[in-house]
Amino acid sequence: MAAGSLLLLLLLPCLATASHSPPGCRIRITSKGLDLVKQEGLRFVEQELENITVSDLHGQEGQFHYNISQVKVVDLQLPFSDLRFQPQQHLAFDINNASISLRFRRQLLYWFFYDIGSINASADGVHIHTVLRLAKDEVGRLKISNITCNASIARMHAGFSGTLRKVYEFLSTFIVTGMRFLVSQQICPSLEHASLVLLNSLLDTVPVRNYVDDHIGIDYSLLQDPSVSPDTLDLDFKGMFFYRARESQELENHAVEPVIKETERMVYVAFSEYFFDSAMHAYFQAGMLAIELEGEKVPKDLEVLLRATFFGTIFMLNPAVVDAPLRLVLQVSAPPRCVIKPSGTSVSVSAFLNISLVPVGRPAVQLSSMAMETKLSAKVFLQGKALRVQLDLRRFRIYSKQSALESLALFSLQAPLKTLLQLTIMPIINERTRKGVQIPLPEGMDFTREVVTNHAGFLTVGADLHFQKGLREVIEKYRAVPATPAAPTSLPAAPSAGPRQP
Repeated sequence: MAAGSLLLLLLLPCLATASHSPPGCRIRITSKGLDLVKQEGLRFVEQELENITVSDLHGQEGQFHYNISQVKVVDLQLPFSDLRFQPQQHLAFDINNASISLRFRRQLLYWFFYDIGSINASADGVHIHTVLRLAKDEVGRLKISNITCNASIARMHAGFSGTLRKVYEFLSTFIVTGMRFLVSQQICPSLEHASLVLLNSLLDTVPVRNYVDDHIGIDYSLLQDPSVSPDTLDLDFKGMFFYRARESQELENHAVEPVIKETERMVYVAFSEYFFDSAMHAYFQAGMLAIELEGEKVPKDLEVLLRATFFGTIFMLNPAVVDAPLRLVLQVSAPPRCVIKPSGTSVSVSAFLNISLVPVGRPAVQLSSMAMETKLSAKVFLQGKALRVQLDLRRFRIYSKQSALESLALFSLQAPLKTLLQLTIMPIINERTRKGVQIPLPEGMDFTREVVTNHAGFLTVGADLHFQKGLREVIEKYRAVPATPAAPTSLPAAPSAGPRQP
């Protein structure tokens, strides 16, 4: 028993490693990207601190009764700030030597003297230290799961005026001390709400399970909590496309795990062969990898050549069907496979081409069924946040499934059918891939200066980030969405884990 337990303990690390599924998509944010996030984040923090609410301060000292109310932040100076990665799952944000200018209403009663007015105050030497813990939630979305915050104010000054200025100066110790305490106590709750509520609502705009079109969707759920090093933050996504009629079906990932070594750009997105293979597998399951040309859709030159090639077969048929329109059905026989090498990206496709006569009111008469093997070159590029693929025919071969002799007879069709693919079929395929698929980034952020680099088994897209919208603008957009059910549509509803739609 003891030996068996020892063996199990020794095997556990191996079993854990074997069960680990590599990501189909990995995103790395570098320190340069974090610097940009800091700039936008600092504006957001300023807006939050300007809106802090401070409770009224009132008290009594002898015959003096005082009340401080309507405290408002009128100016904020944050000269020194720092946002940095903190292993293993954290972001640390520090503000040092900041100042907060306040204005509040005063009320003072001293015996029979009553005085009201405003007081300008300044909180100097403000220090704020926050640590955000990043984690994946139950649906696989990136979230800020916890925040620790410490805030302090080194000095606070208040300027008094009016007939009872000397009295206020006498009471300034009580008032300033109380105000410093109240203001410092409101900083962290404000930042906690900004992080756990407002920033998390921004992360809700990142798609997790999102529909690409009427047939397939993509799963961008996180496989594990983010991995944070002193210089980078890595996010591992499943990156698997799925057929919408079989959403729960999983496709095993045996591809190479993407490895990102570059740090020159703000962000890097890596896609393994599994990412592209799963897309083609999903479309294959949906029956979308088939094209039919019939009658006038068949190019005239090709029709003449096909009728000449199969003249003997046609001649032996019933004269009533000899002049019937031609039908070409091209159908992929197995899910295409993607191969990514440093030299480029290619897609291997095996298909059947069935050629038939389709007389009106009669069953179709098959003339030939040939096998087809093609290799397509794929150009992957980024436009906005959409990853797009442009395909081009590189190699093409047809052969008969019946005999080598028939394969020899089909040799004359090689060039015309290749032309058909290039001029007729490839534009249809590229039109379907033109829309692309969205990369999981929050709304309001876009890529610029994209560079695609091929590696062995995966490719990376390096880019810089650009904020099209401020954090506040995006957050307010989604906070304004009424909590009412959406109107029914003729299409199936999108998965609940996708981004909320305004």
